[in-house]
Amino acid sequence: MAKLSVNINKIATLRNSRGGNNPDLIKVALDAERFGAEGITVHPRPDERHIRYQDVFDLKKVIQTEFNIEGNPKEQKFVELVLANKPAQVTLVPDAEGQLTSNHGWDTIKHQGYLKDIIAEFKSEGIRVSIFVDPAEEMIEAAKHTATDRIELYTEAYASNYHADKESAIKPYIAAAHLANKLGLGINAGHDLDLHNLNYFSKNIPGLLEVSIGHALICDSLYLGLENTIQMYLRELKNI
Repeated sequence: MAKLSVNINKIATLRNSRGGNNPDLIKVALDAERFGAEGITVHPRPDERHIRYQDVFDLKKVIQTEFNIEGNPKEQKFVELVLANKPAQVTLVPDAEGQLTSNHGWDTIKHQGYLKDIIAEFKSEGIRVSIFVDPAEEMIEAAKHTATDRIELYTEAYASNYHADKESAIKPYIAAAHLANKLGLGINAGHDLDLHNLNYFSKNIPGLLEVSIGHALICDSLYLGLENTIQMYLRELKNI
């Protein structure tokens, strides 16, 4: 069964909106683990509009499950942050400065040389590396040559088209997963996965190892409660 990593960026956004420490990000992360989350994900950005760099150090001290730090490695401060904390996994995302949210994967052909170098740097410190990619077979083929451990399939296109035609929406992801399996790449996935589309995705993607979910899960928890929501997402992953 794929693991559920809970992205807590939105908790930090809420905290930052009023200053102070309410909600308490560390407590939420620990509670998420206690409620069944199998990983905690953060995506610090240069403006620290949600996760702050200090949050990463504070979380590293207490996280008992897998800690996943996402971000753009072309920001030197991000690289230094990851190397200082040595999470279980770093997920490399090609975000532009000031970008609202991630909206595309790496061009693993154009940036292959750069990715090789930065991935080697992280792996030399014992950090598993995943890179954000679109479900394009040529990009996954090229990703293999970067020596990344995993790819994270960017699932916005799937989520956007799920209700209109879920079979067509998932088709390129199935092809991408088969190729990744053939190449020996681990498969993660994330972006706009929710209680409606998660089960269909998880049961159709061979070799899926991890999903990272934040926005939808936190929104659901406003109505359903955090513990109940995490359990509901876990059930969607188990119901294969």
